[in-house]
This record gives sequence, structure tokens and C-alpha cells, in this order.
Amino acid sequence: MYRERPAGVIDAAVLWASESRPDAPPTRVLPDGCLDLLWSSRSGLLVAGPDRTAQLSVSSPGERWRGVRLPPGVGPAVFGVPADELRDRRVPLDALWGRDAVRLTEQLGASPTAAALAAIAVDRLARGGGVDPLGPRVAALLAAGTTITATAAEVGLGPRALHRRSRTLFGYGPKTLARILRLHRALALARRGVGLAEVAARAGYADQAHLTRDVRDLAGVAPTTLLAR
Repeated sequence: MYRERPAGVIDAAVLWASESRPDAPPTRVLPDGCLDLLWSSRSGLLVAGPDRTAQLSVSSPGERWRGVRLPPGVGPAVFGVPADELRDRRVPLDALWGRDAVRLTEQLGASPTAAALAAIAVDRLARGGGVDPLGPRVAALLAAGTTITATAAEVGLGPRALHRRSRTLFGYGPKTLARILRLHRALALARRGVGLAEVAARAGYADQAHLTRDVRDLAGVAPTTLLAR
């Protein structure tokens, strides 16, 4: 069982919660350029870094999860480390925050809410000086289908500088982030009933075969399989 809603306290952040049934299959988690602050009833407080490809998440029967998903470019300001240090990783929070993470675990108690995790993120943002505005700006441009060259020009950076800043903010360069955001743009169209050939054209793929290859690379399955879940 999975539920999510807007966090409200951080622009574009999402609160989510899930509970694993005894017979639940692994969950395919798609890359999205986001970092998450997580709590698991089995593992405690964790940080989920930005993934390059889909991950299969396996939970113990009855395991409870709570999380706040931070939009692309926001996570580094919360966790205090460059996003590429967390890429494709799940890291105990105390590995990043030490005794502060231990104290927060005690304060949160045995069954924290996703809203409580969001409050932690808000506090860390305030203490750290807030979000680097470049992150949300670059992410919004790429999510809208703007080319990398045009994005670099729009934010006033050269290609190398954009790549370097993107690794810090998102965990990977702008080309990878653009592919991931294009995947989600395509899936949103397909879930509204748009045919895959038209999805490919509207989302910026060369053709439907290109769409299929890219979805397989990033999600690990064909678009039809992904959409059937």
C-alpha cells in the first residue's frame, strides 16, 4: 500500500508512506533526479540518493516506510553533501549527520510521520542557507524539454560548468537528468491514453523505437510492461 501527497512546506516536495504486505513483490522505483529522506521500521533513518536506473526495492513483510521526496536540486542543501556522493546509494542518516541523526531518531519515536521528516528537511534548509536556485531552474528547463545547450545559455553557464554544477546538484550531468525527466514526461503522456508513437514524438524521442530503448535502459523493462503495472 502506497500513498503520497504534496509536502506543502518545500516547493514540489512529496510526502509518501507505504506498508509492505506479506506477499508484496519487489517495487520498481524509477530514477527521478530526486533525493529522499526515509524512515523504515526495520532500518531507521536513511537517505536515498539519485538513481541512474530503476531499483527494485524489497521490503520485509509488514515493514513500514515514511519519506519526503525532495525535488531535483534540493537534496544537497538538506543533506550537506554533493548529490554525486549519494548516487545509486542508500545511506544511513547517521553516516552523514552523526550524533544529530541519533538525536533525531530519539525525537521521532517509534512511528514518525512523513510530515515530521519534512520538518527536519525544512530545518536543515534554513540552517544551511536554503536551496541553490540553480538546481530548480535547470531541472525545470530540462523537464520542459529545453536542450542542454539552450539550458546552459539560459542560466549563464558554459557546458563544462553546467555539467560540474549538475553533478553536485543532481548526482549526474544534465544529459542524464534530461533523459530521466524525458522518461517521466513520456510516461505521463502514456498514462493519459496517448499512443506510444505520439508519446515518442511529443516527448522528444526520434521515434517509438528510440522511446522503447530508452525506457528499457532506464527502467529495465519495456514501456508496455511498465505501463501495465
